[in-house]
Amino acid sequence: MFGFNFVKFQPSEYVMKVKNGKVVREGVGLSFYYYAPTTSVVVVPVSSIDVPFMFEDMTNDFQAVTVQGQLTYRIVDYRRTTQILNYTYDLKEKRYISDDPAKLAQRVINIAKVLTKKYLERVPLKEAVQSSERLAQNMTKDMAQLTEMENLGIEVMGLSILAILPNKETMRALEAQAREEILRNADHALYERRNASIEQERRVKENELNTEIAVETKKRQIREAQLDAERSVKQKQSEMKEEQLRFDTALEEKKRELIELTVTNKKAEADAKAYELTAVMKSLQDVEPNVLQAMANMDMSPDKLIAIAFQELAENAGKIGQLNITPDLLQGLMSDGGSNRSAGSRGTGGRTR
Repeated sequence: MFGFNFVKFQPSEYVMKVKNGKVVREGVGLSFYYYAPTTSVVVVPVSSIDVPFMFEDMTNDFQAVTVQGQLTYRIVDYRRTTQILNYTYDLKEKRYISDDPAKLAQRVINIAKVLTKKYLERVPLKEAVQSSERLAQNMTKDMAQLTEMENLGIEVMGLSILAILPNKETMRALEAQAREEILRNADHALYERRNASIEQERRVKENELNTEIAVETKKRQIREAQLDAERSVKQKQSEMKEEQLRFDTALEEKKRELIELTVTNKKAEADAKAYELTAVMKSLQDVEPNVLQAMANMDMSPDKLIAIAFQELAENAGKIGQLNITPDLLQGLMSDGGSNRSAGSRGTGGRTR
């Protein structure tokens, strides 16, 4: 009525009442009367704004990829934002009088696209399709440091990369390559299991061989010890035999010396007897044979005397006419003591003529 109106805004809207080019009132969710011919209202959203995006870029190895994501931001410096963009609100039509509020979201998307392009130019395709989380972290960090974001009076609340996808042909090639890699890994795992089984079997056989070698080594050591013991015994026996031989040799040497000494003594004794006999023979060489015979018969036993008598008879057999020998004489000669009894009791029991 007469140009005066009442307006009420929501708590999610920051309102600045401008009159004659000056902000006369500002705040969140205001309600007031205004005079339409001289009053302008600037409305800035307080809540966060979600902006989905999707654009294509090129990787380091010249492969096209599509990046899909969503960016969430909010306006934190309302005056700075309204100085750059026109957020004037038409209270009658209930809309903004310009399209600048929509341009803010596009500016944020353009910044995100530049940062995405900068990142993808440094990585190859395989690394790019697997780096969604890393790309989101790098973009969030870089956008927080940009002066342009500060000049716009906004801050990024969140950024997520939903997917980084190559074209269909490249995707099929990557899938085939990944499939082949998986199959190779499966074959490699199978080979590893087989090799592990073979290695384990080899270790078991090696342990068995080592055990057999150890057993044979112990047997050899035992046999060597036995041989050493036998050699020691034989060496002792050989030493004992050598010692016995030395003893026997020394004994035989002593016997030889004894025999030589005995022979020497016998020879000396024989020489003495020969010398004695020579001396006796020299002393008796002038003595009559009858005298020598008589001297020889002295102290002679009767049987020997009878034998001598028979010998003389035999020598003078030509001179003897008849010789009678009684049986008593023969019996006396043949008995042990016959010679003594015959010589003592009867004398000669014979008679000659």
